[in-house]
Amino acid sequence: MEPKPAESAPNECKVVLLGGGGVGKSALTLRMVTDNFLDDYDPTIEDNYIKSVVVDGVPVTLDILDTAGQEEFGSMQDQWIRDGTGFVLVYSVIHRPTFAKIQQLYDKIKRIKDEQDKVPIVIVGNKSDMKDLRQIEEQEGIDLAKQLGVPFFETSAKLKINIEACFFEVIREVRRQKPPVDKPEKGCCALM
Repeated sequence: MEPKPAESAPNECKVVLLGGGGVGKSALTLRMVTDNFLDDYDPTIEDNYIKSVVVDGVPVTLDILDTAGQEEFGSMQDQWIRDGTGFVLVYSVIHRPTFAKIQQLYDKIKRIKDEQDKVPIVIVGNKSDMKDLRQIEEQEGIDLAKQLGVPFFETSAKLKINIEACFFEVIREVRRQKPPVDKPEKGCCALM
C-alpha cells in the first residue's frame, strides 16, 4: 500500500535557482532534469524545466527556473523571486565573490516575498570536485546556512554529488512551510 500524499504537500513546486554568473546553475539543473553534465559555459537568461519526481513517497512536479547570474539581468530577479515557491542559492566554491552574493540574494528574497518567517531556501556550494582551486571551505558554507537557518549542500554537477539531495530538500522546505490545505490561515474565516 502506497502512502497517501499529505494534505499540505503541494503537487507542483516552482524552484528558482539564483546565484552569480558561472556558478553552475545550468549544470545543476541539467544534471537534475536530464542526468547529463554541461561542460561548457553558455550564459543563461531564463530557462524553464519540468520534471516529475517522488519525494518522501509523494509525487511532485518540479518546475525549475534556471536564471541569469549576470548583473545586467538583475532587474528580472524581482519577478523570478515573486514567482518562485522555493529557492536554491548557488555559489561556486572556486570563486569567492559568488559566495559573498548569497547573503544579498537571501535578503532580497526575504524583502520581495515580504515574509516574516522562513522562506523555502537551500544554499548550494557547487563545483566541489575542483579541490585544487577551492576558495571557500565547506565550513564557511555550513556556517552561513546555519546563520540564515537554511539547509546547505556542497554539490558537483560534474560528479553528480548531492544534486537530487539539494532539489529534494527545497521541496521538503516548501512542504514544511505551506499551511495545510484543509485549515484556514490565521485571520481568515470560513464561510458556510
